[in-house]
Amino acid sequence: MLNYILRRLVLVIPTLLGIMVANFLVVQIAPGGPIERLIAEIQGEAIEASGRISGNVGSEVADTRPRNASASGVQDAASKYRGAQGLDPKFIERLEHQFGFDRPAHERLFLMLGNYLTFDFGTSFFRDQSVIDLILEKMPVSISLGVWSTLFVYVISIPLGVWKAVRDGSRFDIWSSGVVIIGNAIPGFLFAILLIVIFAGGRYLDWFPLRGLTSEDWHNLSWPLRIADYFWHMTLPILAMVIGGFAGLTMLTKNSFLDQINMQYVTTA
Repeated sequence: MLNYILRRLVLVIPTLLGIMVANFLVVQIAPGGPIERLIAEIQGEAIEASGRISGNVGSEVADTRPRNASASGVQDAASKYRGAQGLDPKFIERLEHQFGFDRPAHERLFLMLGNYLTFDFGTSFFRDQSVIDLILEKMPVSISLGVWSTLFVYVISIPLGVWKAVRDGSRFDIWSSGVVIIGNAIPGFLFAILLIVIFAGGRYLDWFPLRGLTSEDWHNLSWPLRIADYFWHMTLPILAMVIGGFAGLTMLTKNSFLDQINMQYVTTA
């Protein structure tokens, strides 16, 4: 048992290394980045995600054809960054040096790995705040969602799987399997959007809050009301995470229990 645990712990190192290298390669290949974002903000061309499909000026569906196609083509070919046209090249060089893009890719990779080993994740390009501070800020939400969703998944899946195995082939087993499969097929984020539209003031009912772990006046409430307020905020996120998480464990529990029920010694007993 100890050797198995040690082997699994050792495998964590190459797994994490492979994930970081893959993420680094994707970031290098994908278009856009911090320099392009800063240039767009300086030139007033940055748009939010919702504005990209709104049809407004500067959005992706707006009429963006250049007035002088030949001149635009020359500028595109001469500029490394599409948003850098009209800016001082030395300013672009300073931005590249600031974000490390003036170094070769392998140097940036080793620098990134070294920073990760020292827990130096830098500063967020979007929030202008330390990444560590952002992680610590969101940690209570992540821990709450992870703990409660895991607890509910096991509380629901194990008894349901055992009950399905005992009643294998019955109507309960058939319709519950259909519900489980449908719940597993629906993506969690899509189900979350559906819950927001129906129950969080999206279009129909306004029963649950849209964001936040607690209400603003949480500290002024009594402890029973604090607990109720906490679970009031956690209801929809936990439901969205649980709906697709218990399918696999339910079927695994059912199949494992069926294997034990069909054992010869159980049949004889």
